[in-house]
Amino acid sequence: MSTRTRRTRGPSGPAGPTGPAGRAGTGPRGRAGTAPRRTAPPHILFAERLLAVLSGDRPVHSMLGYAAGEAYDELVRLAPEPPFRSTDWRPALHRCHCRRPATDSDALEVFATVATGDRFRALAFRLDRGADLRWRCSAVAMDGLSGTR
Repeated sequence: MSTRTRRTRGPSGPAGPTGPAGRAGTGPRGRAGTAPRRTAPPHILFAERLLAVLSGDRPVHSMLGYAAGEAYDELVRLAPEPPFRSTDWRPALHRCHCRRPATDSDALEVFATVATGDRFRALAFRLDRGADLRWRCSAVAMDGLSGTR
């Protein structure tokens, strides 16, 4: 039986350690010499922002421009005892899916699962795009806790 060894290229491969042209700083860059910025989809950004508020890492008022009406009221209600707060583990976004409702093309319905230690919890929210083309959270629900009681 023969043993194959897989060879990988080190940092001095064809592109070299300094980029494709061989000189430092000549690779693709964004504004003012920074790396190109990659933006996550809005539902992922909002899920991470909501998770930070619901775990107590960020204050609820950090959602002022991002949550509207009942969604913000629900976050204020949950803020004194954040449902994802723990000293044993740090909650993490596990999966996040979205879909557009058939009746409204300027909305996203999002379902996320949050890993909380050895358990998973559910988080659902709705994003609506306003006339200014910004996404705002208009509803939040989690694990049976909902603002519409």
